[in-house]
Amino acid sequence: MKKIFLFMLMMLPVALSAQKFVHPGVIHTKTDIERMRRLVRDKTEPAYGSFLLLKEHKSSQSDYQIEGAFRVISRDGEFRHTKSRMEADFSAAYRNALMWILTNDEAHARKSLEILTAYADSLTMIPETNDAPLLVGLEGLKIIYSLEILKHTYPQASRQQLAHITRIFTEIFLPVTDNFYARKPYTNGNWGAIVTKTCMAAGIYLDNREMYNRAKDFYLHAHDNGTIAHYIDGETGQIQESGRDQGHSMLGAGALCTVCEIAWKQGDDLYSVLDNRLLKAFEYIAKYNLGNSVPFTTWTDVTGKYSNWTEISDKGRGRFIPIFEMAYNHYVNRRGQQMPYTMQVLEQIRPEGFDRDQPAFGSLLFNEEPVRH
Repeated sequence: MKKIFLFMLMMLPVALSAQKFVHPGVIHTKTDIERMRRLVRDKTEPAYGSFLLLKEHKSSQSDYQIEGAFRVISRDGEFRHTKSRMEADFSAAYRNALMWILTNDEAHARKSLEILTAYADSLTMIPETNDAPLLVGLEGLKIIYSLEILKHTYPQASRQQLAHITRIFTEIFLPVTDNFYARKPYTNGNWGAIVTKTCMAAGIYLDNREMYNRAKDFYLHAHDNGTIAHYIDGETGQIQESGRDQGHSMLGAGALCTVCEIAWKQGDDLYSVLDNRLLKAFEYIAKYNLGNSVPFTTWTDVTGKYSNWTEISDKGRGRFIPIFEMAYNHYVNRRGQQMPYTMQVLEQIRPEGFDRDQPAFGSLLFNEEPVRH
């Protein structure tokens, strides 16, 4: 399968052919990187504010001290003691890769490669505990982002080194996603969205069209809470997890948005599916968490396990995680649509900063010039 290599002329979204990806960039393209560098150089707000938060975060430091690497990693069960430390390590691998492309300081590239290589040398297993799909989805995406950046911008990362790191993904991470997809639906919707964003990203990095299409098909058609049709109400934008708490609702919406952003870079418009249903979800979340009333109905979910919430949850209300710039950038900057409540959120939280489970730093990463319509 032939791909157009990253850092060539950025192509506008077009229909995907059956044989090739538009380009292999998962989420950061040459055009994106050039824009971010310009915003940082010119100290343009709010992007520059996000850059400073990125630069100052402990996971972005080129002298970061690795907390692993571990032979076995897990979020729960016997090896749950590895959770916070391996999460910090994979965050540091990705944030240092970002700092490398933004600052051209090679120490960051070396640090990212060092962390990934240490895990490639040590990791042998992810136990099939309850949280294994979440681990693979959340941490796997950081690995793929890091590999993409290093592969296309850091010649000192040899083909052998990258292949060695990729092996832990294909042999240890991906079987967990396969097992998740093979099971009957059993989770709240953020799980399916989280697994799917990593499966889609991996398909691009591995030049595997079947894997990419599997993720896209899941987003569009799967019988699971973690799809565009089953996670969001088409009339109101209510989230399947709105009765659970606001943090998980934002987590799931952010994951679905990341799926759409990855697909958009390949020419697939998943953002507009079902009459821009994802936009409605962001506006619903934003409106409620800004202190307004929103409609709520008891949800009959796909599994039948999460259908007893009779009112919207105020747990976590008003605590915004950095997912809003990505959605706003697409619907407003690219497409010229309106997101008034999301805009109010951004007025409160800009510049977006760090979040362990999201690309985050969105005021820098997702900050395109508005298109005139």
